[in-house]
Amino acid sequence: MTYWRLHYHLIWATYNREPRLTAEREKMFYGVLYKKSDELGVKMHAGGNMDDHAHVVLSIPPVLAVAECVRHLKGASAFAINHMDGSDGQFKWQGGYGALSIGERSLETVMEYAAKQKEHHRENKLIAVYERIDEEE
Repeated sequence: MTYWRLHYHLIWATYNREPRLTAEREKMFYGVLYKKSDELGVKMHAGGNMDDHAHVVLSIPPVLAVAECVRHLKGASAFAINHMDGSDGQFKWQGGYGALSIGERSLETVMEYAAKQKEHHRENKLIAVYERIDEEE
């Protein structure tokens, strides 16, 4: 078995940053993330979100490209949300994403940051580099 420690902080937003990740959709989102991560052999460490973006901390094995992992997670979650009872079928994610590699020593700190997204935004205690999704921001 190959030894690896490849940790990432991924950030992506709803299409046009529309506040569409409601509390009901949030439950579906995390259920799908954990299930799809397990299918991909990815270890999900933490997640957190606001109504217009999500933060996910995970470890991706070296046989899976980060872009491919993100494609699967975004695709599966949008599909599930669009097929929820009462859904208008219009939920989608923005095209890009942010990806930051995390060292072993920083993993716990980044996990806590992701998990406490609502608190950080409410108290305006954001870490700019952890909020980036694209080069234009």
